[in-house]
Amino acid sequence: MELRHLRYFVAVAEEGSFTRAAEQRLHTAQPSLSRQIRDLELEVGVELIVRGSRGLELTAAGRVFLDHARPILQQAVAATAAARRAARPAKAPFVAGFLTGHELEWLPKLLEVLRDELETIELTIHSAPSPELIQALLSGTMDVAFLRPDNEVHGLEFRVVVKEDLFVLLPVDHRLASNAAIDVGEMALERFVSFDRKYAPALRLVIDRYLERCDIDIVPVHEAETLPMVISFVLSTGGVSLVPAYLKKLLPPSVVSRSLKGEVPAIDLAIGYSKNNRSPLLNRFLSQAERSPHFNYVSC
Repeated sequence: MELRHLRYFVAVAEEGSFTRAAEQRLHTAQPSLSRQIRDLELEVGVELIVRGSRGLELTAAGRVFLDHARPILQQAVAATAAARRAARPAKAPFVAGFLTGHELEWLPKLLEVLRDELETIELTIHSAPSPELIQALLSGTMDVAFLRPDNEVHGLEFRVVVKEDLFVLLPVDHRLASNAAIDVGEMALERFVSFDRKYAPALRLVIDRYLERCDIDIVPVHEAETLPMVISFVLSTGGVSLVPAYLKKLLPPSVVSRSLKGEVPAIDLAIGYSKNNRSPLLNRFLSQAERSPHFNYVSC
């Protein structure tokens, strides 16, 4: 008995017709298929299929045989796939992380740099706040991350790829929404929504230092962890917030963005990686990124 006998039998049983099984499933001639089924029945020693008034029917023995034939064929397919996987060389793992929201712009650029490597690597992508990405880099569970740099963290290297200006976020019906640009002094009279220091320490530091330089004393009415939370607080309080430029692409129509007058604060986005990571793939990525027009490193 060969696997093709089982495959032919299952096809006939499921189609309920020698003709349909031969033409639509097996792409063989009907006489050849009928002969294969007769050979199978002779080997098994019992009749498996009979022609009745309503077409082909399985005998009691045929129904039992079908229950066993299906899993055998499934196991054969699984065994073939497993053997083919085992014959292929193992792919080198490469784990990349993104500060949540930055995948839209930077993932395509990362894929372009890794274009020649994609067939031979196992690429995994994660999105998380910068503190989580930093811990993943330090623990060695992540190779590279697009995140806010923290030069107080020992063992990591940061290469700044862009400086993002901050803008004012406010409800579309806010009294300041009609202004093309907003003076920071006007924000002192508004309910201010900021970011949580644990979730976005670098961004919170940039915002606090900017307000301090402008001699603006603002106590946030809410501290948010995520952009949806910032938007929710801004809408529910009728307040304002300062957020990085990349978030403009993610805003719903219920809020608007406005530029700041005068000095505009900015925050860095960098490629981060562990100095102890000796991965050849990481080294190739960094080398290719340095030559790529997609990555114009910014001097700090």
